[in-house]
Amino acid sequence: MEQIKGIYAAGLSVLDKELGLDCKSTIEHAENTIDLGCHGIVFFGSTGQSQLISLREKILLINQLPTSRHKDKFIIGTGLNSLGDNINMMKISKSIGFDKFLIMPPAYYKYGDEEVFNFYSRIIKEVKDCKIILYNFEKLSGYKFSHECIYKLVENFPNQIVGVKDSSYNLFENLKIENFSVMPGSESKLLKGLELGCSGIITATTNVTASIARNVYDRFTKDLTQKSNKKLCEIREVFEKYNLISGLHTFMSQKDDKFKNLLPPLKILESKEKIDLLTNLKNIEFEINKLKAA
Repeated sequence: MEQIKGIYAAGLSVLDKELGLDCKSTIEHAENTIDLGCHGIVFFGSTGQSQLISLREKILLINQLPTSRHKDKFIIGTGLNSLGDNINMMKISKSIGFDKFLIMPPAYYKYGDEEVFNFYSRIIKEVKDCKIILYNFEKLSGYKFSHECIYKLVENFPNQIVGVKDSSYNLFENLKIENFSVMPGSESKLLKGLELGCSGIITATTNVTASIARNVYDRFTKDLTQKSNKKLCEIREVFEKYNLISGLHTFMSQKDDKFKNLLPPLKILESKEKIDLLTNLKNIEFEINKLKAA
């Protein structure tokens, strides 16, 4: 099985003025992000407001993905708590050619490794021919994957459990499984992760740092001296001072007003925060008009 490797963005969802999902603009943004350097895009991760967007709208977008020029580079995040909704969304995606999924354990309830194993086992029982990237983000789900749980899942489902996005950062330094993708959730972990044997990253800020992150990745794979990693980490550090979704939409709204639209309780940055964000980015020579292809 081909391993998932490279620079992936947790894609932004673009909304219209009525806060409905703008499928065309969301796909166009994903395509542009790939053109800027990403190897692929994950739709409906946490950065894509996944828990706030309706299942109906997600299905509408998924049904339009086969027409994209980058359709082979897409991963579907389910962003759902319901076991049944996860299974149904996966079946719909598979019926039109998409079999790679980012799936987080359900939020809100308290549980442990045994319950998580049961959750994914039931999904795979219903959707056998799939590739699942586990989403490890304790701040959102309330659960943090253990090494033991992942080893057990991979041992039992080696053809389905193919990787993990590690946004809790308790896995990427020590988790070693053959032909299994470990992908930290921050650019600040990219170079260190690659040096430790990780496969790449899946992050929010690669929506805007795609070309720089790709440069770091490519120079590592070619064993060349790094020239861009410091700047990549500095940009990430600036965005981390704010809510990442709010900061990214505020930054992108300089290019397109549609990015100002966010589903409550999310909102773009207030005036002072916006000025601070853009000033801090300008101070490290990173501005919207300087985004360029890799």
